[in-house]
Amino acid sequence: MAWMDKHNLTMLNEFILMGITDLPEFQAPLFGLFLIVYMVSAVGNLGLIFLTKIDSRLQTPMYFFLRHLALTDLGYSTAVGPKMLANLAVNQHAISYNWCATQLTFFGIFITCELYILPAMAYDRYVAICNPLLYTVIMSQRLCHLLVAVPYLYSVFLSLLVNIKIFTSSFCGYNVIRHFYCDILPLISLLCSDTHDIKLIILISSAVNIVSSLLIVLVSYILILVATLRMNSSKGRHKAFSTCGSHLTVIVIFYGTLLSMYLWPKSSHLFDTDTIASLFYTLVIPMLNPLIYSLRNKEVKNALTRTWSMCANILLKFHCNIH
Repeated sequence: MAWMDKHNLTMLNEFILMGITDLPEFQAPLFGLFLIVYMVSAVGNLGLIFLTKIDSRLQTPMYFFLRHLALTDLGYSTAVGPKMLANLAVNQHAISYNWCATQLTFFGIFITCELYILPAMAYDRYVAICNPLLYTVIMSQRLCHLLVAVPYLYSVFLSLLVNIKIFTSSFCGYNVIRHFYCDILPLISLLCSDTHDIKLIILISSAVNIVSSLLIVLVSYILILVATLRMNSSKGRHKAFSTCGSHLTVIVIFYGTLLSMYLWPKSSHLFDTDTIASLFYTLVIPMLNPLIYSLRNKEVKNALTRTWSMCANILLKFHCNIH
């Protein structure tokens, strides 16, 4: 293809995204599939944000963190999803230089933030099960806000640092990104200037983010497991496990997908493993999280029923007033 030829330029106005596949017969089915996935994800996460905000019985630390998990899911899936769908719909692979920088910035902010929202939720479950009498004292409103504010501020700082480093460097002129969105590593491969500092920042920050967050989750759940096994009541053990079930499912899916990207061998098949894993954590996981919390959580299901009834009553009264 003409746009894949390398040119001796350093200033780029746009990039070309290779996309999920270059086979035309797959474009329409993939568009239909991922449109459904994205719409379910957007509606589910917006619904969780709305539900945990307005329902009086969901005003607890657990649902405060769940609201921010839904916000981060919605954030990074929206940073990637609409542009990917537009590319599939019109077979247009170009993305402007500024939009590429914007997409990468917001994706980085929300995905990094989620890495620390999940450990905060694990710590919340640890306190609820291991220190139930002190739960309201320990998980104060101030601590909850702090456990959310720090990840947001850190994520913004880290994302801006990396992106400023990348987009103030010189590109060789070869503008083809071998991905379906503007991701860090494919962009770095296009740089002509020295990338040692950028790669070092990414390596250290990625290691710190994944290891520290996963360590907090593992320690929290080991302590929860020990405390649960010491309970004399089988009913108490069942309740403890059921309160952690949804979060544990989300944890396994999220970290399992991230780790698989590093452990899976490279593939030469139609859809390589990196693309499949990227699709899974950018679009599928944000769709699964609200479904998991809705289907497995009795309080969320009850809140959904109450809200639906309230909305139905409002619409009925509005209809009666008109007539």
